[in-house]
Amino acid sequence: MLNVAILGAGIGAQHLDGYLALPNRYRVAAICDLDAEKAGALAAKAPDCAAVSDADAVIADPGIDIIDICLPPHLHGPIAMKAFAAGKHVICEKPIAGSVAEADRMLEAAKASDRLFAPIFQYRYGRGLYQLAALQERGLAGKPLVATLETHWNRTADYYAVPWRGKWASERGGAVLGHAIHIHDLVTAFFGPVTEVSAILDTRVNPIETEDCAAIAMRTMSGGLVTSSISLGGAGDSSRLRLVFDGLTAESGRNPYAPGQDKWVFSARNPAEQPKIDAALAEIDTDIADSPQGYVGQFAAIADHLEGRQAAIVTGEDGLRSIELVAAIYQAARTGDRVKLPLDRGLPVCVDWVPGDVTVP
Repeated sequence: MLNVAILGAGIGAQHLDGYLALPNRYRVAAICDLDAEKAGALAAKAPDCAAVSDADAVIADPGIDIIDICLPPHLHGPIAMKAFAAGKHVICEKPIAGSVAEADRMLEAAKASDRLFAPIFQYRYGRGLYQLAALQERGLAGKPLVATLETHWNRTADYYAVPWRGKWASERGGAVLGHAIHIHDLVTAFFGPVTEVSAILDTRVNPIETEDCAAIAMRTMSGGLVTSSISLGGAGDSSRLRLVFDGLTAESGRNPYAPGQDKWVFSARNPAEQPKIDAALAEIDTDIADSPQGYVGQFAAIADHLEGRQAAIVTGEDGLRSIELVAAIYQAARTGDRVKLPLDRGLPVCVDWVPGDVTVP
């Protein structure tokens, strides 16, 4: 049984639901939040779970195995470093860090302490993505060609009424960092890491400091080309992926927060091959029928890994690449250059991508 402390009672509520769905693998021992009422209400949902406000005391507790960080982004790095120093495993909501340099330090601390560093990318755990991964493994997808991504969500003034949102100092970025980071992670899972990027960013929807619209072009390690369209001014919340391989095209639905759990359509490039794909999908569906999805899927994979079993976990290196891509997008947008990855760590954008006229605490 793994003992977990959740730091942050906002999105931490969704994490709690994930752990409660795995009662034989996790025990949530504490909910930590500066808002005592909020922490208490969430802790009441879990057996024998304490509601506390002192993060340092929770991190120091020898009975805690995992610190799950669900705090505002500017706190992710400092809290994770304390947790690694205390010998804890760390699960961390996206974005894992506010700069490439900070993400590098977090990975180094995880390795030095021999602890797991697990970024939260729960979108990877869904039926459609399990299907696509299995089709790739069977050699039915073929070479990645192009992909189109849409992150078209609606964020109004009410969303930005939360004091830390929309500000460089506390949110550390806008739609590229806080919203599209999931869909960018998904495409790299199937097309490989991004090797170069061009970008145009703008703030067109709300009177905030950070970007809320973007048009991005990327090349991946497989040679596949990716376009990503981002806006927080959509009529509703909608995410969509269309991945074109030389053997088939994979298309998601429009579920914004769980695209992998939507019904996906897999169409053979050669219609004569469609029966083979359909037959493979029938077998795959039997294999994955009981596979958990979303947070439950990711937490189950983490438990498998920590218990010594083979598991498809999201690694600290995956989290670092997600942050490096954000930095590259900001660099490309500000310079107008096509930026190559991995980034030269001597670039100022790796140390801090926050604009120079912003005061950071």
